[in-house]
Formats: sequence, C-alpha cells, structure tokens
Amino acid sequence: MFPSLFLGLRAAKLPVSLKEYLTLMDAMDRRVASCSVDDFYYLSRACLVKDERNLDKFDRVFAAVFKGLEPEADAGELAADIPEEWLRRQAELYLTEEEKQQIEAMGGWDKLMETLRQRLEEQRGRHQGGNKWIGTSGTSPYGAYGYNPEGVRIGQEESRNRRAVKVWDRREFRNLDDTVELGTRNIKVALRRLRKFAREGAANELDLPGTIGATARQAGHLDIRMRPERHNAVKVLLFLDVGGSMDMYVRTMEELFSAARSEFKHLEYFYFHNCLYEGVWRDNRRRFDERISTWEVLRTFPHDYRAIFVGDAAMSPYELAVPGGSVEHWNEEAGEVWMTRITDTYPKAVWLNPTPEAHWQYYSSIPMIRQIMGGRMFGLTLEGLDAAMRELSR
Repeated sequence: MFPSLFLGLRAAKLPVSLKEYLTLMDAMDRRVASCSVDDFYYLSRACLVKDERNLDKFDRVFAAVFKGLEPEADAGELAADIPEEWLRRQAELYLTEEEKQQIEAMGGWDKLMETLRQRLEEQRGRHQGGNKWIGTSGTSPYGAYGYNPEGVRIGQEESRNRRAVKVWDRREFRNLDDTVELGTRNIKVALRRLRKFAREGAANELDLPGTIGATARQAGHLDIRMRPERHNAVKVLLFLDVGGSMDMYVRTMEELFSAARSEFKHLEYFYFHNCLYEGVWRDNRRRFDERISTWEVLRTFPHDYRAIFVGDAAMSPYELAVPGGSVEHWNEEAGEVWMTRITDTYPKAVWLNPTPEAHWQYYSSIPMIRQIMGGRMFGLTLEGLDAAMRELSR
C-alpha cells in the first residue's frame, strides 16, 4: 500500500523522489507515527511534499489510496445544531430564476429614491408578501427577505440576493485579524515578488564582512562595523473592502492581511465598503466616528506607494456612477471620481478580487472597476497574486 502512495504521487506529477520515500519508510520503522491514519497522513505529507502548492494534489492522492480506512460515523449518532432562526423564518420568499426574471426593476436610481419617499409618507402599517409597500417576503423594492432586482434593503441582517442598491440599516463590521498564520505562507511567497531591498535606519546590525576587512586592515586589532538592517523598501497602501458580500471571504482576507503585514515594512491599510468614497477608516468598530478623509490619504502618502485594493467589486452600478449611490450614506461625488483620483495619484495600482474569475461576467460593476483600474484586476489566487505583484514591480 505504501508503494501505491508513492506511485500515485508520481502519477499526479508531484516531484517526489525515491530518497523522500525511503525517508518516510525509515520514519515508519522508527515508529514516528502511531497506529493512526491522521498521524501517518501528517508524517507522509511532511516527508513527501516540499512545495505547499502541491498539498491539494497530495490530499487527493492520499484519499484515493487510503479510502475507507477511516471508520464512518454510525447513522444513529448523526446530529446537528440547527439555528432556531432557520426554522422561524418560514415566510422568507424564495423564487425560481424564471419568476425572478418576471419581476421588473423600478427603473433607475432617481425613480427608486423618489418612490421610497412617497412610500414613507403614505404607509401606515406592516405589510408582508406584497409588491408595493415597505415590508417582508414580497417583491417590493423596499423591505426584507423578499426579492427585487433593484431595491433598498430595510430590516434584514445580511445580504441574500446581492441586489440592494442601498442598505437602510447601520451594520457593524469586524476588523481583520493580522495574527492569522495558517495558510499565509503561500501568500507570502507570492508577495515576495514585490521586493526592493534597501538598508535603512540606525546601524544596529553586525556587518560581518566589513568587520573582517576592517580588522585585517588594522593588523588584527578588532574593528567592529555595524550597518542598518536590510528591509523591503517597497511602500504599499492596502485598501480592504469589508462587510456585506465580503463576509464569505473573511478568512482569505485575514490570511492576505497577515501576510502583507509581515512582508512589507512600509504598509498602510484602510478599510472601505464596496467602493472608495470621501472617507476611509482603520477600525471597523468606530467607522462612523473615526473616519479619515480620502483627501488626507492622498496628501500624506507620496506617489511612490503601490496601491492594492482587495474586494469583490460586487455592488450596484449606481455606487460608481452617480452621487448619492453609496449603499450606506449620501456621497456628494460618485465612486468613480474617487477611484480615478486614487489611480491618478498612485499609477502603480491593482485590484485583487476574491470572487472566482469565471463569475465576474455576472456583475455589471466588475467591468466598470476593471476599466477604472486600466484592466489591472486579478483574482485572489496564487496565480493572480503572482501576476499582480509582477504588474506592481514594473
């Protein structure tokens, strides 16, 4: 069975040598792994996989070779904690794709907002299941737990159909964790393409070659030489989209954030939601109280900074195209204006998108962002990161 693992890995194009296989066998002889499939899995992975890009291939081969060794759970022990909320929300509206296509949008941003004002003035009670009033489980453009191709979400905890052009409620976002380590090593490898080393700061590192040379010139008298530490001199502005449709990518975002914090000495980060406007923030818990003017960012950080945007670019086109289009507040200038100011100030800029590239065509806002970025949008994958770092290194 062990040779089957070795041959299977070779057949899957993993660069596994006979020496590495013999190392695994020697470890087994020395009882490094106990009589457990889990222990053997981690031992064999450590011995046979030298590049983290091959971990997924290894897992597939391992599962195929040792399929059935793990005991299956007894059917009578199957249990799950189902949130009570799932059972209570019985009135939530779900429609087929054909039914959704039959529901017409209000007909533009101005019409949508003007009709909302009228509804607020006229409505006197609660409504459910209708197509006009502010309510729940209907096809009206206003309310919660229903569906409309273009609406204002009111009183709903999270996004369902990603169709809202404005959100009435004040939402709370949490900060990304910069201490996450699991899964960041591959990202660090990709980020290292964006490196330009220089020695900066106080001389606090021993210069061994210089010390040897100076000591030799002093006829053997010790002459210690110091030098500044060598750091990556590349300067980065990191703009992170948080909340809403980005919630599903939090883990990936945290891994990227953690890797970037460790790779770049000169890193400044800011949060935004959906699109960049007149203000950004550093603490999501105080994003309504402690905002930083985008103009201040543009004035503070010089043109030699690289700007990296990270977000799914999934938003209403109004957020980019019209004043007041922001999903959360009234913006005096359209998002496109602010994005253009950023790219004009920082010519070396890219956008990293965690949404699979095959799905980009389904969002009208993604082509708009790509055009603003001059086509410099890349998937948040190892391949995409490599391409983005090459672009920023030019």
